[in-house]
Amino acid sequence: MSGVVCLMPEPAHAFDEREFRDLLEAYAPQTPYVWSTMAGGASTRKYFRVAYENGRTAVAMFVPEGAKAEELEKSRSSVRWPFLEVRDLLAEAGVRVPTVYLDKTDRGWLLLEDLGDDTLANYLAREPAQKTAIYKRAVADLAAAQLCLSALPSESVVCSRVFDRDLLLWEIQHFREWGLEARGIVLSANDRETFDALAERLAAKIASWPRGFVHRDYQSRNLMVNQGDITWIDFQDALLGPRVYDLVALLNDSYQVFDREFVDARIAEFAFALSVDPNVLATEFDTVTVQRKLKDAGRFVFIDRVKNNSSFLQFVEPTIEKVFASLGRLASADADMAEWITLLNRVLKRNS
Repeated sequence: MSGVVCLMPEPAHAFDEREFRDLLEAYAPQTPYVWSTMAGGASTRKYFRVAYENGRTAVAMFVPEGAKAEELEKSRSSVRWPFLEVRDLLAEAGVRVPTVYLDKTDRGWLLLEDLGDDTLANYLAREPAQKTAIYKRAVADLAAAQLCLSALPSESVVCSRVFDRDLLLWEIQHFREWGLEARGIVLSANDRETFDALAERLAAKIASWPRGFVHRDYQSRNLMVNQGDITWIDFQDALLGPRVYDLVALLNDSYQVFDREFVDARIAEFAFALSVDPNVLATEFDTVTVQRKLKDAGRFVFIDRVKNNSSFLQFVEPTIEKVFASLGRLASADADMAEWITLLNRVLKRNS
């Protein structure tokens, strides 16, 4: 299966407070409530926490663009939002996901279970001593989900979207466009030729590997923690891709810092759960890190310049450092990775 695929764009919905209040009334008729806006991430989705007088709480999610996925290019029709399709798929596989209380997706709304404020990132900030235990759980949950979802329904939206060469290459070029050029780092003709050739080969290599279920953003801000259990959120962009992609998102998370011993231990646990060679998995992990973290560094600048949200800029340089760390481990056995180091050192004006 190939091609970069997304859903047909739905008509945009304007926020209408009357429709919002109708949603809340439908869930708990004639019950007084208060609501507040919740902090969001980089997407256009908006979240509202609702507290009813009878003690119930819920989270309302508003998606102005409906099922549209902004980065993808080709089209596929669907009768349900990817969020709902993927949520049901994960629930059937035993993954803890938010309960849906009310579906008004025809107007851009869902009413969901309130999972609290303990993202994995927030939980770690408060309970740093639990880092190993909670990450062992996150790795185990990911491996179990991959095994359960190894045979996906052919009609699933996940099967219509894939990390193929085109998408992988687009993401690497996203770094050039935003992580370099938007910051005033314009490549010479020779460097641009080198960058494009390296990007093509990196994308082709990763695209050639076997594919399975990928959450796409399995990291500390998209996992909720409650009494040691982990609930997955933000899974609506799930697609087919390399088995280590979500592991890279988790263990090379731009918002967290881990020493290599910690990362290697989690890679070994993941390899054991999947019955694969940990050395092979470690090489795949570092290779995907180069691709994923280049994209992330560019994306953080894009979010600032296009979406007027500068809060992610602090992660640009640490994310690029993660790229160099993986390149350093790969360079002795892979000439392309050594060439990436030379090129990036030169254009970023770093010491070799």
